[in-house]
Amino acid sequence: MKTKSLAQNFFSAEEQKRICDTVHNAELKTSGELVPMIVSQSHSYPMAVVRGAAFVALITGLLLNSPIARMFWLESGNLWVFLALFFPVFCTAYFVINRFHALKRWFLFSDEMDAEVQNAALTSFFTERLYKTRDENGILIFISLLERRTWVLADSGINERIPQEQWQEAVSIITAGIREKKQCDALCKAIGMIGDILEKEFPVRKDDTNELSDLIIHDLHNLVIR
Repeated sequence: MKTKSLAQNFFSAEEQKRICDTVHNAELKTSGELVPMIVSQSHSYPMAVVRGAAFVALITGLLLNSPIARMFWLESGNLWVFLALFFPVFCTAYFVINRFHALKRWFLFSDEMDAEVQNAALTSFFTERLYKTRDENGILIFISLLERRTWVLADSGINERIPQEQWQEAVSIITAGIREKKQCDALCKAIGMIGDILEKEFPVRKDDTNELSDLIIHDLHNLVIR
């Protein structure tokens, strides 16, 4: 049986429907196109896994080298004993850290996560064709779970009228809500807030249509669009 990803487990089916309904209601007031996107992680971070596995193997090798060497009547600090400990521990730690997001995060740097989340949000903006809306007013609410980062990215039509800083309150609402385990409430509140801001500059048109998905859930292997 295939297990669900971190992103797929983040919202229940009922919560996903509520989010889609909230997006729909916000878009009834504006020609802007809102797309919340939830991803398990913005990058696989192979070097973080290597750093973590090397750290665990090094500490294990240093701590166990002397007692194991003495068991075999060898000198303390024997290099071959250290290597015999290091490599199997490294391989085991690599597998475990790579499998569990919470462990991988211990070996990530803040600047590294910021850069990867922003790059992933920008890439998703183009791959999901948010730049293709009629009035260039698509807006992506990008939530990356491993990094615990949220990024709001708007198209050029929005950026000409609304500064990027105006989305910071929505970002703060989402991140605070996730910390409090109220992620659905927080995201819906942020969507409503963004919709209200867009309504002032991009009121709904009579011929307006829903040009983009109302919710995208994505990880490295699976993609769910609603």
